[in-house]
Amino acid sequence: MLNTARSSVLAWWLPLGAMILAIPLPDLLKTLIWVLALAWMGGACVLNSRRCGRVHCRYTGPFLLLMILPVLGHGLGIVPLGESGWLWLGLVAGGGMALIWWGSERILGRYR
Repeated sequence: MLNTARSSVLAWWLPLGAMILAIPLPDLLKTLIWVLALAWMGGACVLNSRRCGRVHCRYTGPFLLLMILPVLGHGLGIVPLGESGWLWLGLVAGGGMALIWWGSERILGRYR
């Protein structure tokens, strides 16, 4: 599913770009954009893992979908993470995804 430049842009780079561009926006709008982007990317991973069997997608998809919870918590003020909360959320999402991608395929191989 994600083997062409166009599909990769739609599945990853567009939502990632939206998250980055949303950083200076008010928290409520930023929360909405981040939740939609994480849901889009997580859904793309889940679909991709079912179609092609890519190992990291089996884990990054659910991880990205779970990242919606802390984003909602912080964005709605339920779990305030301080002035650097958005930075921490971005680092956890990006770093966690990279670590899962690298680690899962290193341990389990690329496809299953």
